[in-house]
Amino acid sequence: MTLLIVLLCILALVLLITWGKCNAFLAFLLISIAAGWLLGIPVNKITQSITKGIGDTLGSLIIIIMLGAMLGKLVAESGAARRITSTMMNAFGEKYIQWALMVTGFIVGIPLFYNVGFVLMVPLIFSVVYQYKLPAVYIGLPMLASLSVTHGFLPPHPSPTALVTQFQANMGMTLLYGFIIAIPAIILAGPVFASTLKNIKSVPLQTFQPKQIPEKELPGTANSFLSSLLPVILLAVTAILPQLSDPHPLYAFFGDPIIVMLISVLVATFTLGPSTGKSIKAIMDIYSDAVKDVAMIVLIVAGAGVLKQVFVDSGVSREIAASLEHWSIHPLVLGWLIAAVIRVCIGSATVAGLTTAGIIAPTMAQMHVNPSLMVLSIGAGSLMFSHVNDAGFWMYKEYFNLSIKDTLRSWSIMETIVAVAGLIGVLVLSLFV
Repeated sequence: MTLLIVLLCILALVLLITWGKCNAFLAFLLISIAAGWLLGIPVNKITQSITKGIGDTLGSLIIIIMLGAMLGKLVAESGAARRITSTMMNAFGEKYIQWALMVTGFIVGIPLFYNVGFVLMVPLIFSVVYQYKLPAVYIGLPMLASLSVTHGFLPPHPSPTALVTQFQANMGMTLLYGFIIAIPAIILAGPVFASTLKNIKSVPLQTFQPKQIPEKELPGTANSFLSSLLPVILLAVTAILPQLSDPHPLYAFFGDPIIVMLISVLVATFTLGPSTGKSIKAIMDIYSDAVKDVAMIVLIVAGAGVLKQVFVDSGVSREIAASLEHWSIHPLVLGWLIAAVIRVCIGSATVAGLTTAGIIAPTMAQMHVNPSLMVLSIGAGSLMFSHVNDAGFWMYKEYFNLSIKDTLRSWSIMETIVAVAGLIGVLVLSLFV
């Protein structure tokens, strides 16, 4: 009966968000209260579960998300992302334009939130399409695959960062494993798959033709790459150093995601601010806008934490753990499958990842799997088959001026390839770590 209640609550959550068009945060709160009551938590204790769920989930996470948003917004507004793109285009040449855009999307997608990255990168795709007279879907899909994978797989994006926290995984190692898994997934879903889509007719709307930033106003190449990738560099270095030498407290301090993001934002404030002619006040205004951009994401993360805490406080997690002990399915496949089902039903990769974490996290002790790999498995599942209930689906359709049919056969299949390739990569990697 308890598991039936959980399934009904998740179904109700899906219906509230999709059919009822309810705000995801409000939906999480309403369903969490109903779940707590149905699962036998005393009425006067339900609000305690709500506040504990929000506090435990956000905690230090809110700092990382906000700092990540500030860095991403600055990279976009300063022109650093455009500099990276032009550099990659010059390096790869016209023959390998797809690969240039794919690598650019991967580099830029690490610090940028998906929606920011999409809006920023699509005009760059169109500038290439107009210049070289090439099919827009064929040229653009590899870059969008890169943006999608970084959003679902890699910290400091909200869902993988939250999963790292909930599973008590090492963020540096998760990032390194994520790189190993992400690269083949992007290649398959990007250049390889896009080569089958050359016949899709796409005439990008004139509205979305890119606005040109004067070359003299762009930051330098080295500056752009370093400022954008500093979080990745710091996390990678602090993850590798303990393997090469004796542990030192400074490794843990400088490897902490909060310190990594704070250092990165402080460095970028000056490298992409005064050094490029922007005042500190202008940079702070950019940061203020960035916080507004991700406020709802933070609330959704908090709402998912509430539902998780209700499951924990009601004892459901123990029942789920006991039932999972008798399942023959591999734990990493289970995490992927739950996330994939929720993703297809709800549409949001972030909600799918965080909801799955709430179900899986209390059972991790019985699963005996690497927590970093579980983060990546759920992240891959959360990207499964984006369709009409996903905002990303409609952004892609409208920007590229496509039919529903062509959007499904390009965008939706690309997301599915990413999800399946990610799972295969996780399972292969689990044989060695």
